[in-house]
Amino acid sequence: MSAADANGDRSLGQLVASATAEMSALVHDEIALAKAELRQDAKRAGIGSAAFVVAGSLALFALPVLSFAAAYGIHNLGLGLAWSFLIVGGAFLVLAGLLALIAMAKMKKIKKPERSINSARQTAAVLQKAKPHPRVTAADHPALESVTRSSV
Repeated sequence: MSAADANGDRSLGQLVASATAEMSALVHDEIALAKAELRQDAKRAGIGSAAFVVAGSLALFALPVLSFAAAYGIHNLGLGLAWSFLIVGGAFLVLAGLLALIAMAKMKKIKKPERSINSARQTAAVLQKAKPHPRVTAADHPALESVTRSSV
């Protein structure tokens, strides 16, 4: 600290310079903190998405195994092997049909974004009524007559 700082007699220029330096340091620190948090969150998101991919792959590989287990389980109840596989395949088709019906019902409920469309129409109506700002010409303003324009 200088003698001026000890007495509290700093000039306006020194105060502005100090405030600017402190604000700059604060902004840089905030940016560094945000980067560190984003880096950490991105790492977590990457690990989480990789875990989802592995889980999905394992579930996909488990489906045929479970299908065979179900078919052989039905076969052990005394039904023929072909009929057992046919029952399991039919169950999958019924499940797929139910899911398709649910999907179609959900798709039919999708509506147009009415609020967005209305907002866009209102904005277009306002913009159509707006008049452009008149350009100032050299004849309207004598100071512009002395300004030379480049030929580029």
